Amino acid sequence: MKQFKRQIEKDGPGFVTLMAEEAEDMWHIYNLIRVGDIVKAPTIRKVVTETSTGTTSSQRVHTMLTISIESIDFDPGEQELHLKGRNIVENDIVKMGAYHTIDLEPNRKFTIEKTEWDCIDLERLNLALDPAQSADVAAVVLHEGLANVCLLTPAMTLTRAKIDMTIPRKRKGFTSQHEKGLEKFYEAVSAAFIRHVDLNIIKCVIIASRGFVKENFMNYLITYADANGKKFTTDQKAKFLLVHSSSGFKHALKEVLETPQVAARLADTKAQAEVKALNQFLELMSTEPERAFYGYNHVSRANNDLAIETLMIADSLFRSQNIETRKKFVKLVESVREQNGKVHIFSSMHVSGEQLAQLTGCAAILRFPMPDLDDEPMSDDEEQQQNEQE
Repeated sequence: MKQFKRQIEKDGPGFVTLMAEEAEDMWHIYNLIRVGDIVKAPTIRKVVTETSTGTTSSQRVHTMLTISIESIDFDPGEQELHLKGRNIVENDIVKMGAYHTIDLEPNRKFTIEKTEWDCIDLERLNLALDPAQSADVAAVVLHEGLANVCLLTPAMTLTRAKIDMTIPRKRKGFTSQHEKGLEKFYEAVSAAFIRHVDLNIIKCVIIASRGFVKENFMNYLITYADANGKKFTTDQKAKFLLVHSSSGFKHALKEVLETPQVAARLADTKAQAEVKALNQFLELMSTEPERAFYGYNHVSRANNDLAIETLMIADSLFRSQNIETRKKFVKLVESVREQNGKVHIFSSMHVSGEQLAQLTGCAAILRFPMPDLDDEPMSDDEEQQQNEQE
């Protein structure tokens, strides 16, 4: 992400002019822009003109559009952000108050203006601007005929390529067909790997499969890279880590990241810290449930008693269009940090974030047991139902 101009007050108004440079930047922008914000960006509009003879002609004209956001749609596959709202700055082409759409994409300059930049906004902005926070882990999970080539960034798990091919079975007298199918499959996965994984940036590459598929693929990849002028250096080969996975599906990444071998290798990455915290929480739910609670009401009441050791919260909660909903979660994060608690903000694009979302998106590990919390309603809806019953 490139920043051109910035004038922001914490918990106050301000604007920033940015340009996304890569796919992950679009995810950060999606998390920065909310309904009610003002976005200014260059765009192209079709202008229809009528001549004196009554004939019409149209041409595409470049113009600057400034809209007050009313709806946001993010397409992760195309890495495009569609922003809809009313125009608030009139010009020769666009009328005041007219509804328009701005499509943001990489390499397009734009300005975001907010009436209030809270701590979560500023963290997200600073994370996007820090080049050291780029993807540092790549993973290939595969079984015969299926492979997913992924990049693990601080914000999400990006599936860069999915290869799904039918490989002939091993049959007596037809082993060559099976081997040819496997070789074609390995070639496709290797080509995708070379295209999407930059070993000059990536710190670790996880190759995961069941059986000996990972070893066979690794040998083929080295040969393929050599044959295509991309020969791996000794240092680059040392970045590879071969581990077991149950399948080649993307969800197998979760079990791979949890293995001690991988955990030790990725100990300093944000993704692994989140997986470790979530696993600790799930274990406590089984062994010491009075120290593991989820749901805003339970977590908030534990925080009031200064009991939170680790707060886990999904970034989707900060994208709420309800201003009060967002504010209460921002306040919770600030309060936990003031009490020297750890805070992990999980991305809904990470496998760990998807799992946290199933637990309301808000969970906490407590410093000490709080058995009385079990008697409290987990959510406002439950509390309302309880009051109605009384």
